[in-house]
Amino acid sequence: MVKTRKTVILRELIETDLLGEPCEPVSRVAVAAVFKNPVLGRFERDLSPLFDIGAELGQKLAEQAIALLNRPPVSYGKAAIVGVSGDMEHGGAVIHPRLGAPMRAVAGGGEAVIPSNVKVGPVGASIDLPLGHKDNPWSFDHFDTMTLCVPDAPAPEEIVMFFAYADRGRPIPRCGSGPIKM
Repeated sequence: MVKTRKTVILRELIETDLLGEPCEPVSRVAVAAVFKNPVLGRFERDLSPLFDIGAELGQKLAEQAIALLNRPPVSYGKAAIVGVSGDMEHGGAVIHPRLGAPMRAVAGGGEAVIPSNVKVGPVGASIDLPLGHKDNPWSFDHFDTMTLCVPDAPAPEEIVMFFAYADRGRPIPRCGSGPIKM
């Protein structure tokens, strides 16, 4: 069982676009979990302890996130920041192999790949967590980003795992709904 140092949940309610034009409200919820990197300071071929952490935290926190949305989720994304004493692959191991299953389960399924981002960074680093439609990877209206950080994390020996859901696409999307035919 992973011991988290802290969990942060951010809920946004967007009621206008950036220019102030009113829109259908969009709620977005992001979860950040900060924990000590169990494979810190050594090269490991077997990163399965990190796979297990992603699955465990997803199971534990995804329902809390979904409960904060105004409507059922239509888009999702995930990300990780690895402290500077770790390796980028450690973040990938947390979010890729097993985090997706609990995220999809509470979202009522999901046919599309969950958009993701990973990086190594210092304390207070931010990351752009991409959002995409959970069933339609070509829904341009749902391509979105949340810039997230935990101000006191990750410490050099920590990882911050993030995941997020949204109940609508971007406010007032106007880019089209799929690939443009040439």
